Amino acid sequence: MTGALTIWTYDWVPGGKSGPRGYVRDLRLRWACEEAGLAYDVKSVPFHNRGPEHFARQPFGQIPFLEDNGINVFESGACLLHLAKKSEKLMPRDPKGEAETLEWTIAALNSIEMVTVPWWFIGLSQEKDNPLEDWVLQRLKHLNAVLAEREWLAAGRFTVADLLMADVLRLPKVLTAGDFPAVKPYVDRVCARPAFKKAHDGQMAHFAKADK
Repeated sequence: MTGALTIWTYDWVPGGKSGPRGYVRDLRLRWACEEAGLAYDVKSVPFHNRGPEHFARQPFGQIPFLEDNGINVFESGACLLHLAKKSEKLMPRDPKGEAETLEWTIAALNSIEMVTVPWWFIGLSQEKDNPLEDWVLQRLKHLNAVLAEREWLAAGRFTVADLLMADVLRLPKVLTAGDFPAVKPYVDRVCARPAFKKAHDGQMAHFAKADK
């Protein structure tokens, strides 16, 4: 697909069981564009030897970042909210639906991902007695209670909040943390959407091409 939107990601990341392929956060932007029918290009910056041009567009040397007709946005959450303004498929236009979508989008980043990422990172070298274990389980317990009562997080339908929350939760270690019977079916439901598969396949193909 071609168009004014350009999603920037790395040129390559490690694969295999421990590699991040399929979980790199440019997938969130690809997925949102696929859901909304927004045309986009994908371009790359080096995974190794990140240079001044990269840091000029993403001050932490991370990805993704987004270009849209002279507007530059970094941080996946900010990029998703920018894209959500372009399509009612991602965010309702009524004030109540929009507010619900915003709060759950921020909750995915601030209440769930902020806890699960450092917990996962500590677990890489400290399998037992992870100091964040109780915190993670408490957050998932509260989220499970919400998901047990509803199909979607906001506005009674799929929104960008579900896209982001499911992407945060779908990490295998997060999905197997504790007994939360409403969480996995929710993630399965959201990730069964054709737009997710297309975005995931696109990311995997992008990095596989760089292997050659």
